[in-house]
Amino acid sequence: MEHSVNSIVPLLAVLVSIAVVPGLASARWPNVREGFTFAAGVIKLLLVISLVPAVLAGQVVLCHVVEVLPGVAIALKVDALGLIFALVASILWIVTSAYSIGYMRGLDEHSQTRYYSFFALALSATIGVAFSANLLTLYLFYEMLSLSTWPLVTHHQDREARSSGRKYLLYIVGSSIGLLLPAVLITYGLAGTGEFSAAGVLAGKAPYWLVLVLMLMYVFGLAKAGVMPLHSWLPAAMVAPTPVSALLHAVAVVKVGVFSIVRVLTGIFGVGLLAEMDLGLVLGYIASFTVIVASLIALSQDELKRRLAFSTIGQLSYIILGLSLLVPIGVTGGVLHIVMHAFGKITLFFCAGAIFVATGRKYISQMNGLGRRMPLTLTAFLVGSLSVIGLPPAGGFISKWFLLVGTMDAHRVVFMVVLLVSSLLNAAYFLPIVYRGFFKKATEPEFQMGFKEAPSWCLAPLLITAFCSLLLFFYPQPFLRLTQIAVAGLFGG
Repeated sequence: MEHSVNSIVPLLAVLVSIAVVPGLASARWPNVREGFTFAAGVIKLLLVISLVPAVLAGQVVLCHVVEVLPGVAIALKVDALGLIFALVASILWIVTSAYSIGYMRGLDEHSQTRYYSFFALALSATIGVAFSANLLTLYLFYEMLSLSTWPLVTHHQDREARSSGRKYLLYIVGSSIGLLLPAVLITYGLAGTGEFSAAGVLAGKAPYWLVLVLMLMYVFGLAKAGVMPLHSWLPAAMVAPTPVSALLHAVAVVKVGVFSIVRVLTGIFGVGLLAEMDLGLVLGYIASFTVIVASLIALSQDELKRRLAFSTIGQLSYIILGLSLLVPIGVTGGVLHIVMHAFGKITLFFCAGAIFVATGRKYISQMNGLGRRMPLTLTAFLVGSLSVIGLPPAGGFISKWFLLVGTMDAHRVVFMVVLLVSSLLNAAYFLPIVYRGFFKKATEPEFQMGFKEAPSWCLAPLLITAFCSLLLFFYPQPFLRLTQIAVAGLFGG
């Protein structure tokens, strides 16, 4: 039986990176500014970790912030599902902050204070989404994240950045106002509540057609998940500095989108209602289309970050596909893929940025022989690739294994074929990069000049995240245990 305890810790975890913004903005020296960033990151991580024992003990940590209207409150709730996402975001914020030092200083980027300030705001919004107790709270933090990441996407302030920023807002904010907000209001109108519950709140409250329409409004209204056709903002956002791209793809934006879909479909609809109305099949076909088409498009991309962007679009829908199976082991694979993909994909983006800092190269066709100059970076890229493909000894194998077993348990052979074919496509667009770097003759003169990696602040974080991807294969238990608790709660176990 689930027990609840009240605590201010979830609110502190959200607020700590907001509280540090004045210090970031007023710091006169870069070392002081970045010291504030690391201090906030460590405090946030410790606060999130302090919630782990309670959740492992079967408790839910609550924090009521303010009642907006009678029965409508801004409130936080920490359960196993939210804690998984918060842990990933908190850990990777620290690593990305370290990487940002090497990247932003290495390229002598402008407006670094603004960059770190909005970075901190984005992480507060991310933790807010992870710990949201109801639809109103989730919506507010979701919009806060949109507005705090827009200056990061448009950081370079040139024509391309402004154009990408407009597309970013059009897709992200347009979909949330046009689809997500109406869906939230309809839900409150039908159920009289927006509180997330393992049993859902819509059972018996609406006919099939309305439940189906509502589900589609949430799936496409939460456009940060990159479900096709509302995905074009994501490749366009690659104009941002690489640490921002890593934040978008591994920690904050896209993961917030797909996490929110999981949270809403399990907490508002409930797996029982989805299974009763066979809505998992509809959701699965939407996800499968995105997985396959995004993988095929990735094959044709020569710019490394764009290839990674289309890879992310496909990988996010693995998580939705796992949920659509509506069986415990499939949902376990989907939730666990949030973790495994985060560490694998952030490694790949870190590698892309390190290559650009060290060589100025961003096109795959220019990377023949790169491994002779940057062997550590390309080895880390191989590890990240294995994780995203789903091959041992990287963590992505664990989540994809659960997904495959889930398709068999749910008797969804079509989705099993989708997973296998897409994994082959993953290998087809990642492994040739590694082959080109290690085994093809160098065509760029500087690649023949011997070992020269990116600055240590760029190199160390990508080696750390690559090591974590390997470690998660051999020791997935901390996240796996939380995932099993979350899934047991959803299925009444």
